[in-house]
Amino acid sequence: MAMAMSKSCLQLALRRSGRCVAPPKRNFSASAHDEYETAKWEKITILGIVTSVSLAIYNLSKGHPHFPDPPPYPYLHIRNKEFPWGPDGLFERKKHDHH
Repeated sequence: MAMAMSKSCLQLALRRSGRCVAPPKRNFSASAHDEYETAKWEKITILGIVTSVSLAIYNLSKGHPHFPDPPPYPYLHIRNKEFPWGPDGLFERKKHDHH
């Protein structure tokens, strides 16, 4: 609070003296290269996004191979008791004959 009051008093005194005081420019980095570096990284970011999206579209547009079902080995699914949710495992989906 005291800092804000002293700042406003200083601004009032400078206005009364007749000089126009502009607020100081804030430089967070080397000011000579700020705009160049920002533009460079914006271009790099856009190029990276375009490249990533185009590669994703290319990879997703290609077909993927479908492999035949493996042979039903009897020793893989030995179950002495049926699951509460049905004959298959919780994350399995098998083709059942519904004739």
